[in-house]
Amino acid sequence: MNRFLQLWRTSTVRLTATFILIFSLFAILLLAFITWQSSVLIQRQQADDIDREVRVFQRIDANQGVRALAFALERISRAPGPGVYYLGDASGQYLLGNVTDIPANVLIEPGIHSFDYERANPFIDPPDENAPPRPEKSGFAVVRSVELSNGMRLVVGRDVVERRGFSAIIVQSFLFGVLGIILFSIIAGGVTARRVLKRIDTIRDTSTKIMSGNLSERVPVTRRNDEFDGLATNLNAMLDRIEQLLQGLKQVTDNVAHDLKTPLTRLRNQAESALREGADDEARRQALETTIAESDRLIQTFNALLMIARAEAGAPSGALSDVDVSAVVADVAELYGPVAEDEGIEVETAIVEGVHLHANRELIGQAMVNLLENAVKYAKPEGEGQGRITVGLRQHDGRVLIEVADNGPGIAEEDRKRVLERFVRLEKSRSEPGSGLGLSLVDAVTRLHGGTFRIEDNAPGVRAVIDLPGA
Repeated sequence: MNRFLQLWRTSTVRLTATFILIFSLFAILLLAFITWQSSVLIQRQQADDIDREVRVFQRIDANQGVRALAFALERISRAPGPGVYYLGDASGQYLLGNVTDIPANVLIEPGIHSFDYERANPFIDPPDENAPPRPEKSGFAVVRSVELSNGMRLVVGRDVVERRGFSAIIVQSFLFGVLGIILFSIIAGGVTARRVLKRIDTIRDTSTKIMSGNLSERVPVTRRNDEFDGLATNLNAMLDRIEQLLQGLKQVTDNVAHDLKTPLTRLRNQAESALREGADDEARRQALETTIAESDRLIQTFNALLMIARAEAGAPSGALSDVDVSAVVADVAELYGPVAEDEGIEVETAIVEGVHLHANRELIGQAMVNLLENAVKYAKPEGEGQGRITVGLRQHDGRVLIEVADNGPGIAEEDRKRVLERFVRLEKSRSEPGSGLGLSLVDAVTRLHGGTFRIEDNAPGVRAVIDLPGA
């Protein structure tokens, strides 16, 4: 009983029961309408037959006389069937027909009447003197009583017992049909509800395991490719993203604790050295300057973290607008031209003009700044040769590609995805200033605009590609 109540509380079972009720009511009403229409049709057909025969007998009486009417009535009354026939004189006394006893009101009042009757079995010929009397047949008839032109009384009708039997068969079939519909609807609804609840229980069990701490669990996907598989696919994608974010949060926490510990320790050491006895004013001044520089780097790190978090959270309403990306890329390349020249690096541009996107100008510009800063920092070929940076913007297959390439030492293929994570710095870059957040910000900005960010081999060097959907 508790199991039934638990199932009844579920929306699936209630919805299934509602559909069964609606379908059963519709089927019952349909079968009832068919039964009623069948009965009405039979009654109408019998009434039409009675009226047709009455008109035939009236024509015979009018055109051929009473003898022809009597002959025709006697012949048809001996034929087998549900017909009821009676011919009486002007006073209503029986003359011929297959029914001898007619209620007086039927003879007196012309029109439609119904009554119980008894008649001889029409399937046995009239007995002769030596034959036994014919058996009698009883029934219930619907008749039309008319007065002929010569004053005689004519009664023509039909036995409705057979019609009632046919109606009973229809009603019986109707009842069996209703019971069958209800039974099969309950079975079909139970099977459907069981399958639906089974799929829902699978999702619930998976979510329970995930809540217990097993983030690697996923909702099973069948081969049916139905709506539950679509839901399971979306849930699994969401779980993958949640797991990725949690792992990233854990990694960020570990990296923040590791990478910020060193500058904070230096700050403390500088402050401690400035407070030592015997320290002159110059030493204290230098300690304060070092403290300010370290504080600025820490502020830049936290600003980068905040910008990444905002980009990953999505752009607020109204933050995206029509942006001339060509102008943004050209301005940043022009801005970093003198900086690269001071480092002995040549900057080349190949920017297609007039490219517009629905984007955030500030974030696109910040991404370009980070890419060019990295390029200036590492675009120094190993051995002899001049550093070279190429900034490009082009359109391809409806997409906008922003490229920053250099001819430096490059990044190993196995590290190209890892460098997009926060606070990840390769061993060769440990000697350069930075926090390891530049490429993470570029990746976050690119994903915010619905694109992808990838690092490719420039042979030699690195080609950073921001791939954005066209306007």
